Amino acid sequence: MFIALGCDHRGLEIKQAIMGLLSESGHEYQDFGCYNAEPVDYPDIAQKVAEAVAPGKFDHGVLICGSGIGMSIAANKVKGIRAALCCDTSKAQRARQHNDANILCLGADAVEQALALHIVKAYLSSTFEGGRHLRRVEKIRGLEAASLDNR
Repeated sequence: MFIALGCDHRGLEIKQAIMGLLSESGHEYQDFGCYNAEPVDYPDIAQKVAEAVAPGKFDHGVLICGSGIGMSIAANKVKGIRAALCCDTSKAQRARQHNDANILCLGADAVEQALALHIVKAYLSSTFEGGRHLRRVEKIRGLEAASLDNR
């Protein structure tokens, strides 16, 4: 898989650990920042990753900030993105299986590094089940299109 990665300064250590995991697992990735502990604005990073994932240039994205909430909100503003904030492996699996999430968001203050790596593994090893879930994802796409039409 080809993964787009991004974090703010609060998520840097976990992102670096995820980069190691991806390399060990044979996945390719591109790092969209940040690259050091200097404060950055998470919406800028979320936008870069989301705009790379939405058109299919990357299979998935992973975003990390302090809570994971800001990255999730910002990424979900990009058409075609279904970013899911996950704090355990079962939610990561469900995000893929039932919601066809294409970006995993993590909160560096909410999960320890070891758990974050397990969450990433669970997310990447799960696939969308389709079926009744496809109908629901299509409804989400419809909501997105309707809100864009009403601008």
